[in-house]
Amino acid sequence: MKTTKYIMALAAASLMLTSACSDDFLDVKNNTGEPLEEYYTTQEHIDEALVAAYDPLHWPDWGLDQYNALNIDAEVLGDNFWVGGSDKNDMKNWHMLFNFEADAENTYASLWTVDYSGVKRCNDLLKYLGWAVLTDSARVACEYQARALRVYYYNNLWHYFGNIPFFLENLTSPYTAPQLKADEVYENLIVELEQLADDNKLPFRWDDKNCGRISQAMIYMMYAEMVMYQNDQARYPKALEYMKKIINSSDYDLVSDYASIWETAGEWSKEAIWEINYNDANNERGWSSPLAIGGTVMPTLISPNGLKGEGLTQDGWGFLPVRLETLNKFSAGDKRLDATVWDLRDIVEYNNRYQDTHLWLKKYRAQDANNAAAKGDMNLNYNNNLRVYRYAEALLNAAELILPSDPAQAAKWVSLVRERAGLKAVSSVTLDDIINERDLEFMGEGKRYFDLVRTGKAASVLVPDTYGYRTNTWNPTKKYIPIAQAELDSDPALVQNEY
Repeated sequence: MKTTKYIMALAAASLMLTSACSDDFLDVKNNTGEPLEEYYTTQEHIDEALVAAYDPLHWPDWGLDQYNALNIDAEVLGDNFWVGGSDKNDMKNWHMLFNFEADAENTYASLWTVDYSGVKRCNDLLKYLGWAVLTDSARVACEYQARALRVYYYNNLWHYFGNIPFFLENLTSPYTAPQLKADEVYENLIVELEQLADDNKLPFRWDDKNCGRISQAMIYMMYAEMVMYQNDQARYPKALEYMKKIINSSDYDLVSDYASIWETAGEWSKEAIWEINYNDANNERGWSSPLAIGGTVMPTLISPNGLKGEGLTQDGWGFLPVRLETLNKFSAGDKRLDATVWDLRDIVEYNNRYQDTHLWLKKYRAQDANNAAAKGDMNLNYNNNLRVYRYAEALLNAAELILPSDPAQAAKWVSLVRERAGLKAVSSVTLDDIINERDLEFMGEGKRYFDLVRTGKAASVLVPDTYGYRTNTWNPTKKYIPIAQAELDSDPALVQNEY
């Protein structure tokens, strides 16, 4: 059901929600002029710092001069969508990453700043907790949210860049930190996650008023995601244990109607383990203030240009058209097809753009109803939450993790997902079956590319197409994308990823 978007609501009152696009974002200020150690002593002010730590979650879709909606960033690397836009120079970095020819000038530059801003703000909060007079329960709740959020930000950096600077206390001039190898980053993060998970200090699911906060179940999902991406088989039993806790909990379950997940009323349903909140009401976000609170531009990015009707009167920009071949992945009767693909092949009254197939991602499509409350800059302020972790993923994670030891149980968990989609249960599954089910279940949600990489399928799937759009083949040197030139210039010790 639709619930209060707590973090967004708190953000409206926060004193520290915007940051400049220069080194100023490294400085923390408060409006009173008090020294920090005197200001961050109360619950009210610690709450401000906590909201500030959450705030960079909302920035990637557009901010710091680049569009980087997280699901689009991942999907353009995969095999279900084209990049689209007006031409190959429209979001050139997406087109070059799609073709595995990115460079230091054409990469996900803003994600680096966004996620390190988040890391920095989490470190701030953890420092301030040492000065504050709080109840024990309040202190623990803030500490564990900040530590888990910090892992989340680093997890994004690790997935894309791999070999990254790593620090758990904020930097001083010249603001540089040792660049760790990807495996070293992973080991630091996974040990931290294990402690957070096993200490069990956060609610398994927050109440509706607090939706958007890091929960215990979200920590479990992040742990499984990282362990599986690393192929860390020694930790598979623990990841499976965490997935079973979610599956056996009464707090989460599949919703009966897959399509309902993507409606506004479907946000924070019983299937939602973690979503990033966006809200069109009381928005302050505008084209001149991209990091202010408000909605998301992602539906604008992925909707057709010039379409009038279908509940949409505002222009989309035509990114992420669905490939025609993607339709063939769905079996007859699979309810997920209609919920995932917005088929406009019989509608010609809009402006065709580059790679246009008249097939679009329906899950996050633009609809006037989703930004009706915005006060301005409408196409920047849709209220669509980004669905990050769902109960269906816990089931499919568990199926994959248990497959070698209990294939019958793996088939049962996969069957739950299939039956919700209107398909028959299965009595047995292979790893390929599970990966294919993930492809259909999470299409457009930013999971597919990473599944191909971690299972060793990327080199055989991500190959040149018959249209001449993708002309290069993925290889293991493409696992980590280039670090932006601006970052290399600011720290000569940084080593560029091989690409």
